[in-house]
Amino acid sequence: MTRHDLGEGIDKLDRLKDILRADYRILIAFSGGLDSSFLAAVAAGVLGEGVLLVTLDSAAIPRSELLEAVEIARSLGLRHRVVPFEILEAEGVADNPPHRCALCKRAASRLLKRIAAEAGITRVADGVNLSDYGEYRPGIGASDEEGLIHPLAEAGMTKSDIRLLAKEMGLPFSDKPATACLATRVPYGEAITPEKLRMAEEAEDLIRGLGISGARVRVHGPMARIEVPSADLERALSRRIEIAGGLKKIGFSYVALDLEGYRPGRMDEALGRAPSLRSPGSA
Repeated sequence: MTRHDLGEGIDKLDRLKDILRADYRILIAFSGGLDSSFLAAVAAGVLGEGVLLVTLDSAAIPRSELLEAVEIARSLGLRHRVVPFEILEAEGVADNPPHRCALCKRAASRLLKRIAAEAGITRVADGVNLSDYGEYRPGIGASDEEGLIHPLAEAGMTKSDIRLLAKEMGLPFSDKPATACLATRVPYGEAITPEKLRMAEEAEDLIRGLGISGARVRVHGPMARIEVPSADLERALSRRIEIAGGLKKIGFSYVALDLEGYRPGRMDEALGRAPSLRSPGSA
């Protein structure tokens, strides 16, 4: 971290606070991940009791992530609601087309807007930041169409800015790794079922329990394809007997380790296209 980086980050933080001050109440779609947690922490300092956090609880959200979201909201002293969201009942989501995220985000945005309206809140925000526009994220367009706002992106913040500022502010989640909903574990075009989501979640919990963090378990029919960060490939190989045995007990018939390792957007590579979203204000 350089003095210049921190100075730019503080300028963006000031812009973010100004954006949040545009109204005295706001609902934040709260996953408990780094981005929405950082937004919530800043909003707490600006709006206090005017902030309502809402976590949509679905079969695609790991139980460990839900518990962390509840704990982070409690630590920030903010109002927090956990609301059931039947993601697989949203139109088209279970069919898992390439624009699945847009279908899900549209249904989720409409539910969040209803909750906000019932609470007398006119603005609904999420944790989208500028870095998200460099990936295939059809859900951003859907949330734009539904009128959600992206304060972090509007303030010009990237994922690096958020980590830097969260660390500078002493927030305990500054080093939290990126997460994604469990629906991303199923290849596009293959139906998403509660059973597949359960198997992916249990498999990742098992691997994490062996000291390997950041693993993704992709469900290819009866086969589990495991992606781990490159630095953990040797560790995963050294625990291959435990991993394979554990995943077969979960219900997989075959277990494979992806030698290319994990990187964000791996499942989107099969689409054969580059991200098409543009960031706010881009040409």
